[in-house]
Amino acid sequence: MPSDERSEKQAAAQQAVDILHEISTILNCHLDRRTLSICISMIENGVNPEALATAVKELRNEAQEVQFEAAGAGASTTRRR
Repeated sequence: MPSDERSEKQAAAQQAVDILHEISTILNCHLDRRTLSICISMIENGVNPEALATAVKELRNEAQEVQFEAAGAGASTTRRR
């Protein structure tokens, strides 16, 4: 693939990620550009978008639970002193 064509494709892909990131920000999806880019790549490679969205939501919920538990453990350790 010629260098000019590759540069154009990269620029178009970057522009698409930028636009999708703006939409993501407006919708409060809390996805950074790198994560969004990975999700786009997964969808382009055949991952079901609804299944991916469900997985992201579940992972976020689990991460929040872990943070909550860690904060609770830290608070109980502080109270014992």
